[in-house]
Amino acid sequence: MFSHAWWLLLVLLAVALVALYVFVMRLRRKRAFAFANMDVLDRVAPTRRNPFTHIPIILMVVAVVLFAIAMAGPQGETEVPRNKATVVLVMDVSRSMNATDVAPSRIKAAQSAAKKFADDLTDGINLGLISFAGTPSTLVPPTPDHSATKAAIDKLQLDDKTATGEGIFAALQQIRTLNTVLGGKDNAPPAHIVLLSDGKQTVPDGLNDPRGAFTAARKAKEEGVPVSTISFGTRTGTVELEGDRVPVPVDDKSLKQIANLSGGNFFTAGSLDELNKVYEKLQSEIGYEKEKRDNYRWWLGMGLLFTVAAAAAGLLINRRLP
Repeated sequence: MFSHAWWLLLVLLAVALVALYVFVMRLRRKRAFAFANMDVLDRVAPTRRNPFTHIPIILMVVAVVLFAIAMAGPQGETEVPRNKATVVLVMDVSRSMNATDVAPSRIKAAQSAAKKFADDLTDGINLGLISFAGTPSTLVPPTPDHSATKAAIDKLQLDDKTATGEGIFAALQQIRTLNTVLGGKDNAPPAHIVLLSDGKQTVPDGLNDPRGAFTAARKAKEEGVPVSTISFGTRTGTVELEGDRVPVPVDDKSLKQIANLSGGNFFTAGSLDELNKVYEKLQSEIGYEKEKRDNYRWWLGMGLLFTVAAAAAGLLINRRLP
């Protein structure tokens, strides 16, 4: 992309320079035939010219092209930290998160990765935390004080049932509240929900119920808030409940559908290392935005370099500029 593309017409100057050079070379050859003595002609205008003779003009043409590109204002995309944004972490604290298929346990690993995410998130982002089991709990409303979220993560407590939809609805409510404080939806910064869970919704029964996860995902889409989901754990996970060993496999299918319905992204993680990588990717996507910036300096510098090289070659090879 160029901010002033019409400057590229200067490339025609390079074409004209080549044409002029060819014309001068032919004219010089034509004048040389005015000498009657062919021995003198061979010395004045030899038929086999030194191939290095053309280097100065080649360098000068390249320099003109580079200057034309620089003047046209080439633009490139670069990542810059967001000045404002809202992110709400929604973490599953159902009993299945006590499974040890992820060392030392799903919940301990999730806490460690979430705190690292809070540490790495850019300062201009309001970060909130909601936990959910049978009901949601807003532990930290969105705030630029990420240390508050880290402290709350350490205090997560496991409970019965899994109300995934309620967790999403609670996050949306916190985003709406913050947006009101900031001056309404039109002045609100971009918002994103990051949902980490390991199992199927158990409350209510249906994902499409009024308070179900799919209904909440559609509502998030309607409000322009993508929900990125992380399916955390393995298919072989088990947890001990009332003396029985109960299988608690991850539910990739429903979590993927939540992300699709809301316009977010779906991730899987079967270890702490994988979860950290997922959070790093999310941090890059959420914490930074792409901004167009002028990228002319490189082209200008190269043009200047080729101009100097052309002048030096003209002096050293032809004893004069071409």
